Amino acid sequence: MNLNQVTVYSKDVKKAVEFYQKLGLLLIVDSIPRYARFECPVGDSTFSLHETDKETINQNTVLYFECENLDEKVSELKQKGIIFEQEPTDQTWLWREAYLRDLDGNKIILFHAGENRKNPPWRLE
Repeated sequence: MNLNQVTVYSKDVKKAVEFYQKLGLLLIVDSIPRYARFECPVGDSTFSLHETDKETINQNTVLYFECENLDEKVSELKQKGIIFEQEPTDQTWLWREAYLRDLDGNKIILFHAGENRKNPPWRLE
C-alpha cells in the first residue's frame, strides 16, 4: 500500500486554500467552496480540504491508501477479520473506494484511482 492523501475538514475552504498555497502546496482541483486538492511540492502525495458546517471532533481526518488490486485487497483483509463499512464502489469522481475505520474510529479509504488520482478530467492546468 502507498499512503498518498490526507483530507481535512474546513469551515472556509477558500481561506484554507489561500493558507495552504502560502505553505507551498500546488492547487490541482478547485471545487471551492466545497472541495480543493493539492499536490505536495516534493514526493507523490496529495492533500485535500473538504467543506463542513459542523464541529468535527476526532473525525476530521481521512486516510487514503491506494491499492492496485482493490477488490483482492479487500477480500484478503476481510479474511483477516477486518470489517468494512462500504464494499469497493465506483465513485462519480472516478475512484473505486472501500471504507473502514481503525480502532480509534478514524476513517480509512482503500481505493484505486490510477491516472485519475492526480490527473482527473477536471484537473486545473
